[in-house]
Amino acid sequence: MPDSSRDTAQGAGWGTAEPGAYKQLMPDHVEKLSWLSPRTLWAARNGVLATWFGDPTGHTRSRWVARREAAGAPADKVIRREVPDAFSFMVIGDTGEGDDPQYAVVPGFLKAGQDTEFAVIASDVIYPVGSAADYGTKFFRPYQDYPAPIYAIPGNHDWYEDLGAFMRVFCADTAPPAPEPRPRALTRAWWRALLWHRPGPTDEQRLAAARELRSAPGQQAVQPGPYWAIDAGPVRLVGIDTGLLGTLDAEQGAWLREVSRGPKPKILITGSPLYVDGEHHPCPIEGGGTVDDVVRDPEHHYVAAIGGDIHNYQRYPVDVDGRTIQYVVAGGGGSFMHATHTIPRVLVGGVTERDFRCYPLRGDSLAFYSRLYGRRLRLPGFFALSESEATAVVAERLGIEPGRAPAPQARVTRRTRLVASLLGTGGRPDRRSRFRLPVRKVYTSLLSPGSATYSPPFFKSFLRLDVAPEELRLRCFAATGNRAQELDPPVEDEVVIPLK
Repeated sequence: MPDSSRDTAQGAGWGTAEPGAYKQLMPDHVEKLSWLSPRTLWAARNGVLATWFGDPTGHTRSRWVARREAAGAPADKVIRREVPDAFSFMVIGDTGEGDDPQYAVVPGFLKAGQDTEFAVIASDVIYPVGSAADYGTKFFRPYQDYPAPIYAIPGNHDWYEDLGAFMRVFCADTAPPAPEPRPRALTRAWWRALLWHRPGPTDEQRLAAARELRSAPGQQAVQPGPYWAIDAGPVRLVGIDTGLLGTLDAEQGAWLREVSRGPKPKILITGSPLYVDGEHHPCPIEGGGTVDDVVRDPEHHYVAAIGGDIHNYQRYPVDVDGRTIQYVVAGGGGSFMHATHTIPRVLVGGVTERDFRCYPLRGDSLAFYSRLYGRRLRLPGFFALSESEATAVVAERLGIEPGRAPAPQARVTRRTRLVASLLGTGGRPDRRSRFRLPVRKVYTSLLSPGSATYSPPFFKSFLRLDVAPEELRLRCFAATGNRAQELDPPVEDEVVIPLK
């Protein structure tokens, strides 16, 4: 097995390394996406408008679903796949940025997934606004050589153009549902309609040419809507659409409860993770209850809940009345990296730091961000920490054994402590000060990199799940952008989940 980031710094992608061949897969010209650009922020305004003036996605989703059922989609929204009792599938989240971090994942993804039955994209297929014009370079081109079907659940960014392109590509729906009646003037709904970002006309020839890249019979899949279930061998996958604001409408909530009944082991795929960054987010359902209530019900027999949206990997094995449910964050498929060094020492849902896993390791995350901001602020001599310095200061602040031992010469100094504090490094729950928590929140909301203009290691990841009648093996593979990890993707985390 190749070294992982838990074994060596070289396994994490640090040091002199041969660059990967992923650039050969990319278009000749790639437009770098900056999340700090006013143009991007304005195009992606619908999430803010939904918060201010009310979220219309439940009504829009209901109309989409009704159209699909009228066109013959199954009312139970269950896809029944004929697979052996032992089979494998891939999960990859938050893919569609279209630049180096997305394409760097592709070689390893293809290698690890070459014998799998299908793949699932968990949230945010296309950035920044889910436009049909972006599907060629951000979906069809990167995954043109994956030989099996790809299913998807939308993320909030796929909703920024009312899900139109997503429904065309994944659900074979070619026209948007009828618009809602014009709202009364000067109401909240009126202001929302006035300011709402809507899709422009689709270039049909361009989209048709993009589809040709994944036109083989074995690659085809049509799903019944933005939320669905897949019966495959001994398990059922349940994919839910959490829309713009990370919630479920009442209609989808009722479907979720119904499709979750029965003793068949189930895996939830969601755009909004239920445990993330050391916190529990149960995901409310309109009308009462939460998604996690459904997952925890022993009669539903959920064994895992996998969510995208956050651009890294995390795993929380939560004990629920004597059985373990694996709550996983799997959003490392192609967008800029969300920091892990800001995660405080874990103590949530009975999960302690000993049981918690994340990728990148917190020390690698801090080293990555310190170098990034050292370049941006033109203060590399002050800000930039070596991976060993970052690992040592994280271990000190959290009071934990590091995932990878720092070099013997690594010292925690006043400078390393100051840089760690300025970059929002988490701490121990019993030592949170009034100052530290606001710094972390400001950092995670405002100081994330906002663009993918940096070089390897990228600390991207994807999952492979191997299903057998008695158990499920979940592995998280790393993608750094370096050649070594392309040729033999390292396993960063692995867990075997009983199904009986």
